[in-house]
Amino acid sequence: MTEETSTAPSRRTRTTRAALAALSGVIAAFAALAAAELLSAAVRPESSPVTAVGGAVIDRTPVEVKDWAIRAFGEDDKVVLLGGILVLLTLFAAAVGLVARRNRRAGVAGVLVFGVIGAAAALSRPGSGWPDALPSAAGAPVGAGVLWLLVGRLTGAGPGTEVSRDRAALDRRGFVLAAGASVAVSAGAGFAGRRLSASGAADAEASRAAVRLPRPSSPARPIPAQARPRVEGLSPFTTPDRDFYRVDTALVVPRVDAGSWRLTVHGKGVRRPLELDFAQLLRRDMIERDITLTCVSNEVGGPYVSSARWLGVPLGPLLEEAGVRPPSRGGPADQLVSRSVDGMALGTPVDTVMDGRDAILAVGMNGEPLPFRHGFPVRMVVPGLYGYVSACKWLQELELTTFDAFDPYWVRRGWAREAPIKTQSRIDTPRPFARLRAGTVRVGGVAWAQHRGIRRVEIRVDDGPWQDARLAAEAGLDTWRQWVWDWPATEGSHTLHVRATDAAGAVQTSRRQGTVPDGATGLHSVVVSVDRPPPTTSRGL
Repeated sequence: MTEETSTAPSRRTRTTRAALAALSGVIAAFAALAAAELLSAAVRPESSPVTAVGGAVIDRTPVEVKDWAIRAFGEDDKVVLLGGILVLLTLFAAAVGLVARRNRRAGVAGVLVFGVIGAAAALSRPGSGWPDALPSAAGAPVGAGVLWLLVGRLTGAGPGTEVSRDRAALDRRGFVLAAGASVAVSAGAGFAGRRLSASGAADAEASRAAVRLPRPSSPARPIPAQARPRVEGLSPFTTPDRDFYRVDTALVVPRVDAGSWRLTVHGKGVRRPLELDFAQLLRRDMIERDITLTCVSNEVGGPYVSSARWLGVPLGPLLEEAGVRPPSRGGPADQLVSRSVDGMALGTPVDTVMDGRDAILAVGMNGEPLPFRHGFPVRMVVPGLYGYVSACKWLQELELTTFDAFDPYWVRRGWAREAPIKTQSRIDTPRPFARLRAGTVRVGGVAWAQHRGIRRVEIRVDDGPWQDARLAAEAGLDTWRQWVWDWPATEGSHTLHVRATDAAGAVQTSRRQGTVPDGATGLHSVVVSVDRPPPTTSRGL
């Protein structure tokens, strides 16, 4: 009894000190991030340590894991990644605090290691420069100083002394004051950084609001009413901006001020380099086209395909103005590298963008300036190619080079250099595992083979024969095509398959292949259950 009474306070003290040491590490990490956030507002948002580390993680994540994340989380994959990084950072910071309780110098070294990791991650990102390392490099010493101060309040160790473990007095009041002051100052710095970043974003948003899109010299043809059958559950022919898929590596959506934006065109075979600002681009002849885009990460039957009406400057004539000749006409460059303001680099075959198709530098989407998440102020749109080789958002540079001389971002990660979109089809309605009533069921969906067009769509029930669906009117070779089939559904469990044939007569393959290296193949199917219709009753007189 007496022994328990004498030892219990010591155990409670050790537990309290351990908890407060872990809290000290977390507070120190918060201080480091807040200081880095403040400085990143002056450098660029992508230089923030969490964003930089998150981007570096994306760069080094195996393709299969990326595809899984896209399938599992969709557009929320970036939120999940950032949340996971913050959780790991919190655990690491708590561990550093526990180490510092025993050895303050080792704890401080741990915080500085975190800064080195952040700086290295920032420098590894596409388009980075030495200023990107500054936020992490400056934030780490701030965090180290906070940790040194707080742990000293826990252990009674003075400046320059080692921790005196459990025999030192616990300065509770001093710790609370120091911790409170650290949190308050850090919160203020973080808030100031956010405000500075927001002010830059506000300028960009104001520049977008001021944009008045010009009338196209070549407007899009009206979409025929027959191209949009009225079937419940069928995807709309034109995808609203809010529903248009987004797949990219940007953890922070760039907010580019149109007033300061510039586009440069240079490189191999460019006889007249160009530099255009946004106002000059808007004064050029514009075309308006309905074009369906597809992501190479779209699995069979997946959601990463959308259609919009785009307004922009034809890319082929712009390159010709710069003196560019495609390889088929003797030009020395076979690859057009497009670079984003965040450093992303995509590579497109020069012959493709100059073969007469409606490849454009888009400034408008569905009658409005591009949304920021879809590339404002300017992005590339090239019908018939997967987005990773053509659809550069937040565009700022076009460089003519060769495939042998340069591998763009995704090619270095195992994807194909050239990626024409494959013929695909999807069942939109009924949904998988739907419960239906026996009788006539309207089956509907979309099919696409951009820049080739769709000639035929067929449906098969279980292992039965292929039967023709009714094709909606064609709005253009570069858009998807909707289809409908009236199914005389019978009771039981059934599997519906769909396949398309493009305008060249090539039938969609049933061979299953994943998205790597150049897009998924296979037939989309849904399993549904059909219930017996309710019995009819008759009433006698």
